[in-house]
Amino acid sequence: MSKPQANSKEPSGKKIQAIRGMNDLLPDQSPLWQYFEGQMRALMGRYGYDEIRTPIVEQTALFKRSIGEVTDIVEKEMYTFEDRNGDSLTLRPEGTASCVRAAMEHGLLHNQTQRLWYQGPMFRHERPQKGRYRQFHQVGVETFGLEGPDIDAELILLSARLWKQLGLFEHVTLELNSLGSPEARAAYRDTLVAYFEQHMEVLDEDSRRRLATNPLRILDAKNPDMAPMLADAPRLMDHLDAESKEHFERLTAILDEAGIAYTINPQLVRGLDYYSRTVFEWTTTALGSQGTVCAGGRYDGLVEQLGGKPVPAVGFAMGIERLILLLDTLDLVPDEARGDLDVYLLPMSEATESAALLLGERLREAHPELRVQLHCGGGSFKSRIKKADKSGARLALLLGEDELAENTVTLKFLREEREQQRLDQDALADTLASLLAGQA
Repeated sequence: MSKPQANSKEPSGKKIQAIRGMNDLLPDQSPLWQYFEGQMRALMGRYGYDEIRTPIVEQTALFKRSIGEVTDIVEKEMYTFEDRNGDSLTLRPEGTASCVRAAMEHGLLHNQTQRLWYQGPMFRHERPQKGRYRQFHQVGVETFGLEGPDIDAELILLSARLWKQLGLFEHVTLELNSLGSPEARAAYRDTLVAYFEQHMEVLDEDSRRRLATNPLRILDAKNPDMAPMLADAPRLMDHLDAESKEHFERLTAILDEAGIAYTINPQLVRGLDYYSRTVFEWTTTALGSQGTVCAGGRYDGLVEQLGGKPVPAVGFAMGIERLILLLDTLDLVPDEARGDLDVYLLPMSEATESAALLLGERLREAHPELRVQLHCGGGSFKSRIKKADKSGARLALLLGEDELAENTVTLKFLREEREQQRLDQDALADTLASLLAGQA
């Protein structure tokens, strides 16, 4: 008896949807992203930073060795799987480790300085919320081979300039701290653990777990019941080694001279094991609890930790979703950045469709900045005009058989109370450019 054939068709029923926390970027949102990415790309060029692109999948060991095995990211949030060869691979949860791995692998750090930046998707399995998703996108900036506070200051000034470009400077606040050297931090850790052990009754479950693995992260706890105890905790700034203290003082002096206001936050420790000395965050109150929009710091030991020779390094990352949400919330995206059409080109009959298509090509050739969309699909006069209005374009160009015979086109204003005009096609491109520039 032969076995029944497997059904080759997909089972009917429930529709397949996107994975929770991994969202589609729809056409009405894309212009906002293009605007932000364009601003970032231009800024990086102005400061002399070069773009690097790394794979989204890396060996799991890269993140365990760099981020730290007892961090929340490695313990709870990474998307890790075995491939067909049995290798453990992970979707990158952050970009710094990948950037360091690429720079080491391709010899970019040997007796060289590097200023690099990247953007792309990252992945963390955590509870999705507005502005914070399981697939999220970051811009990261990393510098290598520079150990003075001047490069720390440059990164802060660079980010400040971005806020000014985007209109966000009045809506964000800079927080600073220093984590000192690994040796100073280890001594401080012993002092901190002793303090927390005297207040075990106040520590929540997460903090008690971290007490044995990563006690500095307890300082960043958001539990309000712990706030008074944390406010009285020993300050890392009081335990800094002399070199780290001098580094931090020189950094703050540069920021003072540049007119960049900041707050020293002794509880700012960052969530990754590789940070040392300078750490900073830009925060906002405009997004509720999701206040951090940019964070970074110095990680001088990471290259050596990943098997290379010691190389000083400092960088930052910012979440694009959160910044887009902030720009949208504060209505700071310029109208011209939203990608609205300039012209909707309407052939009024089948006989003029080919001519309208070619007219659109001539307009785009003459003025590449014009956004011109051609009506396709026919329909009644009323439905064509309705689609022109729905397109969002400022102007509609109507090409009927009379216009075709006379080498003209009818201009209809879709957003203004103005009489429509009949225009000569030979002068059309310049006329449109003047109208859209507000000169006619």
